Amino acid sequence: MILIVYCRNPSTSGMKKITAFKVRIAKVWKVFGPGMITGASDDDPSGIATYSQAGAAFGLSTLWTALITFPLMASIQEMCARIGVVTSKGLSGVLRQHYPRKLGFAMMVFSFPAIVLNIGADIEGMGAVAHMLLPPVPVFAFEIFFTGLILFGVIRWPYQKLAGVLKWLCLVLLLYLVIPFLVHVQWGQVLRHTLVPTIRMDKDFFEILVAILGTTISPYLFFWQATMEAEDVNNARLHRRVVIDRRFMEKMEKDVYGGMFFSNLVMYFIILTTGVVLFNAGQHKIETVEQAASALEPLAGKMTYAFFAIGVIGTGFLAIPVLGGSLSYIVAETFNWRQGLDKKFNEAPGFYVTLVFALLAGLCLDFLHISPIQALLYTAILYGLTAPVMIVLVMHICNNPKIMGAAVNKRGSNILGVLTLVLMTFSAVALIWFQFN
Repeated sequence: MILIVYCRNPSTSGMKKITAFKVRIAKVWKVFGPGMITGASDDDPSGIATYSQAGAAFGLSTLWTALITFPLMASIQEMCARIGVVTSKGLSGVLRQHYPRKLGFAMMVFSFPAIVLNIGADIEGMGAVAHMLLPPVPVFAFEIFFTGLILFGVIRWPYQKLAGVLKWLCLVLLLYLVIPFLVHVQWGQVLRHTLVPTIRMDKDFFEILVAILGTTISPYLFFWQATMEAEDVNNARLHRRVVIDRRFMEKMEKDVYGGMFFSNLVMYFIILTTGVVLFNAGQHKIETVEQAASALEPLAGKMTYAFFAIGVIGTGFLAIPVLGGSLSYIVAETFNWRQGLDKKFNEAPGFYVTLVFALLAGLCLDFLHISPIQALLYTAILYGLTAPVMIVLVMHICNNPKIMGAAVNKRGSNILGVLTLVLMTFSAVALIWFQFN
């Protein structure tokens, strides 16, 4: 008797499952665009330094800020994205076209020093951390190398390739989601500090609160978000017919909300890590970015230390092109120059000269012997003080039917926008008051 057994080919079934999984991942990955890059770049070395200082100085007491800032920053960035999609222009272009020119110049003047300082501090932080990983190489050599590499990529590569590289760099931030699971965490306390806000009425607390708000709701991200959405729409129109309908806007919203959620999740885990490790060890003052990383090594092991350090370098590569690009777009749109990362250097010389100048000026900050952590904190505080003005402008644009047509703000967007404005204004005023009392 011959027994014939029919069995399903396990390798074929497994391959089908893997293929289906890849297709699902590809669909999710395709949804992420400018919003994901914007959100991830928000967690630059400036953000890492601010969150590390918050965790070291106050433990888990500032975890609640991640929960509060998510809907606020998401609402503002969605408004900026909508402006870019509807007008096909960046914020500076809209201001130049519909508002007094002095307003656009004022925004450029206030943005320039803050962004250059941010770039310089990020370069310094990257160089210091890289030197910590490879001590034989001096810090300034790493800073020059990183600056040159970023300039080469931004100038040489077309926008689509650059956007793809920036998108993959977002994955570096996943390192920070792993770190808390390498150390001992009392999750009950974590939950309590996440859901129950803790507020201290003193200068130090409001300084770090304004810094957190400033680095999560940063004005340069407003400009970048609007411009990148406009650039995406304009590029798409060159290759195919694009209809700005409800489906298109919903896709844009998912991208923005996803990017902001990812950004806040990383912020949450950095505060959690430093709050558990550094605060509990009595290290409440972080003076340099490399100190934040090196302090973790004896307390939490080499793996935690390496993840933290590599994350600083990776986020610098992600954030500096965003910072420099934001400033270039602000200047170019203010003066009505040809601009765009899809243009070659000779097609938009003013745009790229601004970018080169911003990165070289930031690099030169190293020779002024400014502490990177102080520069990063001061930058975040400066953003916190100037952001309320930009929020008012963004909301005014989004409620103007002459500019936005039928895509004006709905009630929910206006409520969240006002809450963001009130919170940031209150924190900034409280900080100023504590400075003189």
